[in-house]
Amino acid sequence: MGYKSYNRDTAPNCEVNMTPLIDVSLVLVVMLILATPLAFESRIDVKGAAKTGQQAEVEKKSERIEIIVESEETVRVNQTVVNRAALQSALLPLLQASVDHGVFIGCEAGVSHGAFVDVLDQAKQSGATEIAVFDL
Repeated sequence: MGYKSYNRDTAPNCEVNMTPLIDVSLVLVVMLILATPLAFESRIDVKGAAKTGQQAEVEKKSERIEIIVESEETVRVNQTVVNRAALQSALLPLLQASVDHGVFIGCEAGVSHGAFVDVLDQAKQSGATEIAVFDL
């Protein structure tokens, strides 16, 4: 009787190879991720912008408030030399007239850190909402 013996070691491999399917799926996901921003590309409606541009109010031009700490005792506010103790009284009218309440502060070399921080504090107490520090 010719029975074939069935051995596990000689049995054919019946598993499905998933590697190509996973590779193709990942490539499709990457392509969709890269193509999605292109689908939502924004455009500018020129006619609409022209209409709103004509209807906009004329905004008051803001003068740049610039403070330069020249020494321990003197500060220059928009090219006007002011004593550091009187800085708040010089800044209040300028900040009230300003639209954005922004101040640009610079410091000469040799001025102490304490004097610079004091000018920052006085500008903040005078009503400056935005303070930018620049290098001279």
